Amino acid sequence: MTSTVMEQPLHSYHLIAQTCLLAGKIILQNGGETYRVEDTMVRIAAAYGISDAQSYVTPTGILFAMDASVPTTRLIRISERLTNLRKVTLVNEISRRISQGKLEVSEAHRLLTEIDEQPYAYPVWLQVLVAAIASGCFLVMFGGRWHDFLAAVLAGGLGFGSVVLLHRLVPVKLFAEFVASLLLGIVTILLVKSGAASNIDTVIIASVMPLVPGLHITNAVRDLMAGHLVSGLSKGVEAFLTAFAIGAGMAAALSFY
Repeated sequence: MTSTVMEQPLHSYHLIAQTCLLAGKIILQNGGETYRVEDTMVRIAAAYGISDAQSYVTPTGILFAMDASVPTTRLIRISERLTNLRKVTLVNEISRRISQGKLEVSEAHRLLTEIDEQPYAYPVWLQVLVAAIASGCFLVMFGGRWHDFLAAVLAGGLGFGSVVLLHRLVPVKLFAEFVASLLLGIVTILLVKSGAASNIDTVIIASVMPLVPGLHITNAVRDLMAGHLVSGLSKGVEAFLTAFAIGAGMAAALSFY
Protein backbone atom coordinates (compact mmCIF):
# COMPACT_ATOMS: atom_id res chain seq x y z
CA MET A 1 0.00 0.00 0.00
CA THR A 2 1.60 3.33 -1.03
CA SER A 3 1.71 6.39 1.19
CA THR A 4 1.52 9.18 -1.38
CA VAL A 5 -1.17 10.01 -3.86
CA MET A 6 1.12 10.50 -6.83
CA GLU A 7 2.38 6.91 -6.64
CA GLN A 8 -1.05 5.44 -7.22
CA PRO A 9 -2.54 4.80 -10.69
CA LEU A 10 -5.53 6.85 -11.74
CA HIS A 11 -8.01 3.96 -11.61
CA SER A 12 -7.20 3.39 -7.92
CA TYR A 13 -8.45 6.92 -7.09
CA HIS A 14 -11.91 6.02 -8.31
CA LEU A 15 -11.85 2.72 -6.43
CA ILE A 16 -10.83 4.50 -3.23
CA ALA A 17 -13.66 7.00 -3.69
CA GLN A 18 -16.15 4.21 -4.34
CA THR A 19 -14.95 2.36 -1.23
CA CYS A 20 -15.29 5.46 0.96
CA LEU A 21 -18.76 6.24 -0.40
CA LEU A 22 -19.93 2.65 -0.02
CA ALA A 23 -18.80 2.54 3.61
CA GLY A 24 -20.51 5.85 4.34
CA LYS A 25 -23.71 4.81 2.58
CA ILE A 26 -24.00 1.57 4.54
CA ILE A 27 -23.51 3.33 7.88
CA LEU A 28 -25.94 6.14 7.07
CA GLN A 29 -28.63 3.84 5.69
CA ASN A 30 -28.55 1.56 8.71
CA GLY A 31 -28.80 3.94 11.65
CA GLY A 32 -25.30 5.39 12.04
CA GLU A 33 -24.60 8.94 13.13
CA THR A 34 -23.58 11.62 10.65
CA TYR A 35 -20.24 12.32 12.30
CA ARG A 36 -19.44 8.58 12.24
CA VAL A 37 -20.06 8.50 8.49
CA GLU A 38 -17.78 11.45 7.81
CA ASP A 39 -15.06 10.20 10.14
CA THR A 40 -15.08 6.70 8.63
CA MET A 41 -14.85 8.00 5.06
CA VAL A 42 -11.98 10.37 5.84
CA ARG A 43 -10.07 7.69 7.76
CA ILE A 44 -10.41 5.17 4.94
CA ALA A 45 -9.21 7.74 2.40
CA ALA A 46 -6.24 8.69 4.61
CA ALA A 47 -5.29 5.03 5.01
CA TYR A 48 -5.04 4.75 1.22
CA GLY A 49 -2.90 7.86 0.81
CA ILE A 50 -5.58 10.54 0.30
CA SER A 51 -4.55 12.89 3.07
CA ASP A 52 -6.92 15.80 2.42
CA ALA A 53 -10.24 14.14 1.59
CA GLN A 54 -13.42 16.01 2.46
CA SER A 55 -16.92 14.66 3.09
CA TYR A 56 -20.24 16.37 3.71
CA VAL A 57 -23.10 14.21 4.94
CA THR A 58 -26.79 14.87 5.47
CA PRO A 59 -29.50 12.28 6.20
CA THR A 60 -30.43 12.25 2.50
CA GLY A 61 -27.07 12.48 0.74
CA ILE A 62 -23.28 12.13 0.86
CA LEU A 63 -20.82 14.41 -0.90
CA PHE A 64 -17.20 13.21 -1.04
CA ALA A 65 -14.18 14.89 -2.61
CA MET A 66 -10.51 13.95 -2.92
CA ASP A 67 -7.71 16.45 -2.30
CA ALA A 68 -6.56 19.08 -4.77
CA SER A 69 -4.23 16.74 -6.67
CA VAL A 70 -7.06 14.28 -7.34
CA PRO A 71 -10.04 16.11 -8.95
CA THR A 72 -12.62 13.49 -8.03
CA THR A 73 -15.93 14.48 -6.45
CA ARG A 74 -18.78 12.05 -5.91
CA LEU A 75 -22.37 12.49 -4.73
CA ILE A 76 -24.84 9.78 -3.77
CA ARG A 77 -28.40 10.16 -2.56
CA ILE A 78 -29.83 8.22 0.38
CA SER A 79 -33.52 7.56 -0.21
CA GLU A 80 -34.19 4.90 2.42
CA ARG A 81 -32.94 4.60 6.00
CA LEU A 82 -33.35 1.52 8.17
CA THR A 83 -32.10 0.35 11.56
CA ASN A 84 -29.53 -2.41 11.25
CA LEU A 85 -26.68 -1.75 13.66
CA ARG A 86 -25.01 -5.03 12.78
CA LYS A 87 -24.08 -3.61 9.37
CA VAL A 88 -22.69 -0.51 11.08
CA THR A 89 -20.55 -2.73 13.30
CA LEU A 90 -19.26 -4.74 10.33
CA VAL A 91 -18.28 -1.58 8.45
CA ASN A 92 -16.50 -0.26 11.55
CA GLU A 93 -14.49 -3.50 11.75
CA ILE A 94 -13.47 -3.20 8.10
CA SER A 95 -12.55 0.46 8.63
CA ARG A 96 -10.26 -0.48 11.52
CA ARG A 97 -8.56 -3.16 9.41
CA ILE A 98 -8.04 -0.61 6.64
CA SER A 99 -6.54 1.90 9.06
CA GLN A 100 -4.16 -0.80 10.31
CA GLY A 101 -3.01 -1.49 6.74
CA LYS A 102 -4.44 -5.02 6.64
CA LEU A 103 -6.77 -4.60 3.64
CA GLU A 104 -6.07 -3.56 0.08
CA VAL A 105 -8.63 -1.25 -1.46
CA SER A 106 -10.00 -3.89 -3.87
CA GLU A 107 -10.54 -6.40 -1.06
CA ALA A 108 -12.13 -3.75 1.17
CA HIS A 109 -14.52 -2.76 -1.62
CA ARG A 110 -15.47 -6.41 -2.14
CA LEU A 111 -16.20 -6.95 1.56
CA LEU A 112 -18.26 -3.75 1.76
CA THR A 113 -20.23 -4.77 -1.31
CA GLU A 114 -21.07 -8.08 0.35
CA ILE A 115 -22.25 -6.28 3.49
CA ASP A 116 -24.39 -3.92 1.41
CA GLU A 117 -26.03 -6.73 -0.56
CA GLN A 118 -26.72 -9.03 2.39
CA PRO A 119 -29.70 -8.19 4.65
CA TYR A 120 -27.93 -9.23 7.89
CA ALA A 121 -31.30 -8.94 9.59
CA TYR A 122 -33.28 -11.21 11.83
CA PRO A 123 -36.39 -12.80 10.28
CA VAL A 124 -39.60 -10.82 10.64
CA TRP A 125 -41.26 -13.40 12.86
CA LEU A 126 -38.38 -13.18 15.32
CA GLN A 127 -38.51 -9.36 15.31
CA VAL A 128 -42.25 -9.45 16.05
CA LEU A 129 -41.73 -12.03 18.80
CA VAL A 130 -39.00 -9.98 20.47
CA ALA A 131 -41.10 -6.80 20.21
CA ALA A 132 -44.02 -8.62 21.83
CA ILE A 133 -41.90 -9.93 24.72
CA ALA A 134 -40.28 -6.52 25.14
CA SER A 135 -43.74 -4.95 25.43
CA GLY A 136 -44.58 -7.33 28.27
CA CYS A 137 -41.29 -6.48 30.00
CA PHE A 138 -41.99 -2.77 29.64
CA LEU A 139 -45.36 -3.35 31.28
CA VAL A 140 -43.67 -4.84 34.33
CA MET A 141 -41.04 -2.10 34.37
CA PHE A 142 -43.73 0.59 34.32
CA GLY A 143 -45.45 -0.96 37.34
CA GLY A 144 -48.24 -2.77 35.53
CA ARG A 145 -49.99 -5.84 36.81
CA TRP A 146 -49.00 -9.35 35.76
CA HIS A 147 -52.62 -9.88 34.77
CA ASP A 148 -52.02 -7.46 31.88
CA PHE A 149 -48.76 -9.07 30.74
CA LEU A 150 -50.26 -11.20 27.96
CA ALA A 151 -52.38 -8.29 26.75
CA ALA A 152 -49.28 -6.11 26.39
CA VAL A 153 -47.47 -8.94 24.58
CA LEU A 154 -50.35 -9.37 22.13
CA ALA A 155 -50.84 -5.65 21.49
CA GLY A 156 -47.11 -4.94 21.19
CA GLY A 157 -46.51 -7.79 18.75
CA LEU A 158 -49.52 -6.81 16.66
CA GLY A 159 -48.44 -3.17 16.54
CA PHE A 160 -44.86 -3.91 15.48
CA GLY A 161 -45.96 -6.52 12.95
CA SER A 162 -48.44 -4.05 11.48
CA VAL A 163 -45.70 -1.47 10.96
CA VAL A 164 -43.50 -3.97 9.12
CA LEU A 165 -46.36 -5.22 6.92
CA LEU A 166 -47.84 -1.82 6.13
CA HIS A 167 -44.44 -0.32 5.32
CA ARG A 168 -43.99 -3.04 2.69
CA LEU A 169 -47.41 -2.40 1.19
CA VAL A 170 -47.32 1.40 1.39
CA PRO A 171 -43.85 3.00 1.23
CA VAL A 172 -44.89 5.89 3.48
CA LYS A 173 -43.43 5.36 6.92
CA LEU A 174 -45.62 7.88 8.74
CA PHE A 175 -48.80 6.33 7.35
CA ALA A 176 -47.69 2.85 8.41
CA GLU A 177 -46.92 4.07 11.93
CA PHE A 178 -50.23 5.90 12.20
CA VAL A 179 -52.30 2.90 11.11
CA ALA A 180 -50.27 0.51 13.27
CA SER A 181 -50.76 2.63 16.39
CA LEU A 182 -54.46 2.95 15.55
CA LEU A 183 -54.78 -0.84 15.36
CA LEU A 184 -52.76 -1.21 18.53
CA GLY A 185 -55.05 1.16 20.38
CA ILE A 186 -58.20 -0.58 19.12
CA VAL A 187 -56.88 -4.00 20.15
CA THR A 188 -55.97 -2.70 23.60
CA ILE A 189 -59.44 -1.22 24.06
CA LEU A 190 -61.05 -4.52 23.04
CA LEU A 191 -58.83 -6.43 25.46
CA VAL A 192 -59.77 -4.11 28.33
CA LYS A 193 -63.49 -4.28 27.54
CA SER A 194 -63.36 -8.08 27.30
CA GLY A 195 -61.67 -8.36 30.69
CA ALA A 196 -58.36 -9.71 29.34
CA ALA A 197 -56.65 -6.54 30.62
CA SER A 198 -57.48 -4.18 33.45
CA ASN A 199 -55.34 -1.05 33.07
CA ILE A 200 -55.52 0.45 29.60
CA ASP A 201 -52.87 3.10 30.31
CA THR A 202 -50.00 0.78 31.19
CA VAL A 203 -50.88 -1.67 28.42
CA ILE A 204 -50.85 1.08 25.78
CA ILE A 205 -47.63 2.64 27.06
CA ALA A 206 -45.86 -0.71 27.17
CA SER A 207 -47.08 -1.97 23.81
CA VAL A 208 -46.23 1.24 21.97
CA MET A 209 -42.58 1.27 23.15
CA PRO A 210 -41.23 -0.88 20.25
CA LEU A 211 -42.52 1.81 17.86
CA VAL A 212 -40.85 4.74 19.65
CA PRO A 213 -37.99 6.21 17.53
CA GLY A 214 -35.38 6.00 20.27
CA LEU A 215 -32.41 5.54 17.93
CA HIS A 216 -33.38 8.57 15.82
CA ILE A 217 -33.68 10.75 18.92
CA THR A 218 -30.30 9.57 20.21
CA ASN A 219 -28.59 10.15 16.86
CA ALA A 220 -30.16 13.60 16.56
CA VAL A 221 -28.77 14.63 19.96
CA ARG A 222 -25.33 13.14 19.24
CA ASP A 223 -25.14 14.90 15.86
CA LEU A 224 -26.08 18.21 17.47
CA MET A 225 -23.44 17.71 20.15
CA ALA A 226 -20.87 16.94 17.43
CA GLY A 227 -21.74 20.19 15.62
CA HIS A 228 -23.69 18.70 12.71
CA LEU A 229 -26.61 21.08 13.03
CA VAL A 230 -28.34 20.29 9.73
CA SER A 231 -28.30 16.54 10.29
CA GLY A 232 -29.18 16.84 13.96
CA LEU A 233 -32.19 19.06 13.32
CA SER A 234 -33.45 16.99 10.38
CA LYS A 235 -33.19 13.74 12.34
CA GLY A 236 -34.91 15.42 15.27
CA VAL A 237 -37.77 16.50 13.01
CA GLU A 238 -38.02 12.98 11.60
CA ALA A 239 -38.23 11.54 15.11
CA PHE A 240 -40.85 14.14 16.05
CA LEU A 241 -42.99 13.28 13.02
CA THR A 242 -42.77 9.57 13.87
CA ALA A 243 -43.81 10.26 17.45
CA PHE A 244 -46.61 12.50 16.18
CA ALA A 245 -47.91 9.76 13.86
CA ILE A 246 -47.89 7.23 16.70
CA GLY A 247 -49.60 9.65 19.06
CA ALA A 248 -52.20 10.65 16.48
CA GLY A 249 -53.09 7.02 15.77
CA MET A 250 -53.41 6.27 19.47
CA ALA A 251 -55.52 9.38 20.05
CA ALA A 252 -57.83 8.37 17.20
CA ALA A 253 -58.28 4.94 18.78
CA LEU A 254 -58.91 6.33 22.26
CA SER A 255 -61.54 8.70 20.90
CA PHE A 256 -63.79 5.63 20.50
CA TYR A 257 -63.16 4.43 24.08
